[in-house]
Amino acid sequence: MTGSESALPQQAQDIAAGYAVSGAALELGALLWDGAALPGARIRIPLGMLNRHGLVAGATGTGKTKTLQLIAEQLSANGWPVLLADIKGDVSGISAPGRPGEKVSERAGQVGQEWSAAGFPSEFYALGGIGSGIPLRATVTSFGPVLLSKVLQLNRTQEQSLGLIFHYADSKGLELVDLKDLRAVVAFLVSDTGKSELKGIGGLSTATAGVILRSVTAFEQQGAGDFFGEPEFDTAEFLRRAPDGRGLVSVLELAAVQDKPQLFSTFLMWLLADLFHDLPEVGDPDRPELVFFFDEAHLLFADASKAFLEAITQTVRLIRSKGVGIFFVTQTPKDVPAEVLGQLGNRVQHALRAFTPDDAKALRATVKTFPDSPYDLEELLTGLGTGEAVITVLSERGAPTPVAATRMRAPQSLMGPVPADALERAVKGSSLYGRYAEAVDRESAYEKLAAGQEESGRADRDAADRAAVEEAVAAGAPEARTSAPGEPAPGERKEEDSLVRQVVGSSMFKSLARSLGTQVGREISRSLFGTSRRRR
Repeated sequence: MTGSESALPQQAQDIAAGYAVSGAALELGALLWDGAALPGARIRIPLGMLNRHGLVAGATGTGKTKTLQLIAEQLSANGWPVLLADIKGDVSGISAPGRPGEKVSERAGQVGQEWSAAGFPSEFYALGGIGSGIPLRATVTSFGPVLLSKVLQLNRTQEQSLGLIFHYADSKGLELVDLKDLRAVVAFLVSDTGKSELKGIGGLSTATAGVILRSVTAFEQQGAGDFFGEPEFDTAEFLRRAPDGRGLVSVLELAAVQDKPQLFSTFLMWLLADLFHDLPEVGDPDRPELVFFFDEAHLLFADASKAFLEAITQTVRLIRSKGVGIFFVTQTPKDVPAEVLGQLGNRVQHALRAFTPDDAKALRATVKTFPDSPYDLEELLTGLGTGEAVITVLSERGAPTPVAATRMRAPQSLMGPVPADALERAVKGSSLYGRYAEAVDRESAYEKLAAGQEESGRADRDAADRAAVEEAVAAGAPEARTSAPGEPAPGERKEEDSLVRQVVGSSMFKSLARSLGTQVGREISRSLFGTSRRRR
């Protein structure tokens, strides 16, 4: 202990001792006591605790984004891949060295940081290619009915009906690649020829089908159709490391779609669910395979059904054993359900405002989520400056550390967006750009159903022609008794006539089913969120 630390009140010494780490750790900042930062009292997170999940919260403008940047930099430097959601468009600066200046030097001196400018290896992605980034797409089949219902804002009954539609499409080999495939299957199932297909498992009402179709159409009109299709993104790309061994920082640029919060929050959940399905169990690893920052987390939980929340809770609880750490980023802890909040072992709480009675209520609720501490947390949380936070994390032995008011370190990378032309060059220069840039529209449910209709129409026309021939034969018309060149004689048609009668009596779906061949009956296995578990 240094002389300055030994002069501290005993309570401050006890807090500082709680953050002593024998192994590798992320450096967050210096302890604040009586308004002053103590450079010798370092506040840290043991690296091995990053897969125990976390929460970064605080009012707008209090420094949450810079905290994400600070943590992501150190994870990358230690060889751990990171996925960051960039809602405001200012996280791209992590790829470029920061700019030295008076404020950076002052902050570094206050917290005992040896600051040097550094950029970190980064890839940039965009949902469906809207905005600057490698396009991220998912097929409707793999996205699944539960997440899609959340995006379309369907009620519980409509969600269940959508589940039946997916079940039917899965079992019949009708791949739902994009939204036109989904529309085609819904329309078929309420048509005269298709409505009997779901009778044995509950059926699909015309009214519910109409709601689903209108929701899908409105969704497409908002430009969301670009998010669904192929080539579907392989989330294993997020687990890569740079040639120098540093972890790759994957930045999902969401500024162009920030007016579609339901979509991007649910899409982030799909990315997490897809990783959960594909990664093997690794137990309790010393280092995570990926740290996932889930920004604007309150949007995911807003108006969520009980079943949806249960699926999120189970995913968060189980994904730790697959080597993935999750940090939820939002304004107050009350935005996160208690079942999820209880699993977040690392907390970084920036300042809160109490301008209204609702704000004051949220402040008191936040204070109750922290362990006992020597601070007056209500007063402290409203008085924190930008780049300051109240922190409690898990120690190396897995126990909560004391609550510590902290002045955060300065990120080494650029605190702001990189120029648009530099971002565009980085995107197009990526080795992944050629693989995912161009959308592909292959044969799927829409084309198969259209082909089935055409085949059914041909069968009906052939049946009508044959009926005319049979009528002529029965009437004794001479021309009907004579075989045309290349045709079998009338006496040889018995077997063929039997087949014709079967075709005449078939529905459009039976015609379609023959065209599907071995695909019929191959049902896709689905998971907690109804997402497809079949590898692309």
